[in-house]
Amino acid sequence: MWFHKRFDFFKMLLDQARMSEEGLKLLCQYVKNPAEPLAQELDQTEKKADELRRILIDALNRTFVTPFDREDIFSLSRSLDDMIDYANSTVEEMLLFQAPSNPHLVEMAEALYEGAQHITAAVNTLHQMPDGMQAHIIRAKKCENRIEHLYREALAELFKTPDVVMIIKMREIYRHLSNAADRGDEAADILSDILVKNT
Repeated sequence: MWFHKRFDFFKMLLDQARMSEEGLKLLCQYVKNPAEPLAQELDQTEKKADELRRILIDALNRTFVTPFDREDIFSLSRSLDDMIDYANSTVEEMLLFQAPSNPHLVEMAEALYEGAQHITAAVNTLHQMPDGMQAHIIRAKKCENRIEHLYREALAELFKTPDVVMIIKMREIYRHLSNAADRGDEAADILSDILVKNT
């Protein structure tokens, strides 16, 4: 008799979360010390993250029974992947636009990395769904709120400069970080939904 291979979706999601966290760590390092090797390492990490998502989607398509809602697995995977995608886009455009780093970028990147660490910690306890998972979800959402505050502060200062070209460049870069934060917040919301549905 032929059986479907059993896929470990908990591990797959955790692998994705860890890869996204690694990407955001590299983003932090880059904005503190813009260097081409860091940009290349982030780009490679983003490609690895894409492959992890591809594997997970393939597994979803091959199995009938999942440990929790199939749509939640898909959406959480997408949010995790989007986080590192936006981190990579930030660095790509900093290089392309020859945009300098600044304290706003450093603060936003640090908050993103902190949020990603809490997302990873929450995903790591997903198979047990203990009370501690909710604490990480709350902390991740607080990081997103902090980034939105930093984003508005960065824009307010940016619009004081007379250099219109710099305004356009930096606004796009700040927006990528804000979008990454939105995806982190989305991941936290999905994790919260999973927790509610399964406890």
